[in-house]
Amino acid sequence: MAEHPPSASLVSVQALHKRFTVSGGLLDELGLEKGKVVRRRQVVHAVNGVSLEIRKGEALCLVGESGCGKTTAGRTIMGLLSPSQGTVHYQGERIDGLGRARLLPYRKKMQMIFQNPYASLNPRKTVAATLLEPVRFHFPAMGQRAQLEKVQEVMESVGVDARWSARFPHEFSGGQRQRISIARALMVDPEFMVADEPISALDVSIQAQVLNLLMKAREERGLTYLLITHDLSVVEHFGTRIAVMYLGRICELGETREVFSAPRHPYTQALLSAIPKLGTGRSRHIPLKGEVPTPINLPMGCVFHSRCPHAFEKCRQVIPVQTITASGTRVACHAVEENRI
Repeated sequence: MAEHPPSASLVSVQALHKRFTVSGGLLDELGLEKGKVVRRRQVVHAVNGVSLEIRKGEALCLVGESGCGKTTAGRTIMGLLSPSQGTVHYQGERIDGLGRARLLPYRKKMQMIFQNPYASLNPRKTVAATLLEPVRFHFPAMGQRAQLEKVQEVMESVGVDARWSARFPHEFSGGQRQRISIARALMVDPEFMVADEPISALDVSIQAQVLNLLMKAREERGLTYLLITHDLSVVEHFGTRIAVMYLGRICELGETREVFSAPRHPYTQALLSAIPKLGTGRSRHIPLKGEVPTPINLPMGCVFHSRCPHAFEKCRQVIPVQTITASGTRVACHAVEENRI
């Protein structure tokens, strides 16, 4: 059993790994090589040693390009996936690997909002049935009248008319469905919410409305968020801190304002340079060369070294550890550690 994390952290993730086998069953893995039977096993290294301390009341944004492991990390923290290695603590109590019965009390405290509102709602259930289900499961002693009153209160709090509770999901727009998904998560009065790309499937015209709804819920209910996104404008508007992820590893972690004003890791610098800016004259976009390595065959050393303009021999051999800069930002980069950039 790992040592308990500091009490200031609501959720503590230490050295989290998640691997998936993609080579099929045993018979699929067997083959012949020089007349001998050999076993070839392919493994996707989706999350590779992620450590996070999520403070109570904050909105920590986990960002990175598609395929970097953001969603897998979020689902593993929530217990929807079992970690291959590492630990997850909630308020000092280790929760990874708990059985269904022992994990049940944490299901009320930890909720998730999924990316696609068209797929995350049961098309066969009305809005009322969808919202009542978690209440009846987690609060069996609550009376029917109190349950219906809670449905009405939560629906109104997310901007959905309570008179629509008898309707089915197909009768709503994408933005309304996502509001219902948020309402479903709020029905059990959670403390911590993982929001996985909650606005990326919505029209631009209503993305800000849903984002403001999440911010309002955080203020009124004292929620703590892990927001998974690839949209840096969302991070700048929503996040208190930002964790930048590349190929399953955290390369930079710090206060949002500090990271946006003075990014240190070469990958973070390239990401932020891609944000369009009006009236700034000449573009300072930093192009990245090469392709993202496959998570099946992770490169040795720093996972970013094949695309980094500052890489040298140590970067190709040694995995960098996070160092704390003068501003308090954590950066996993040999060049930053050695003051070369």
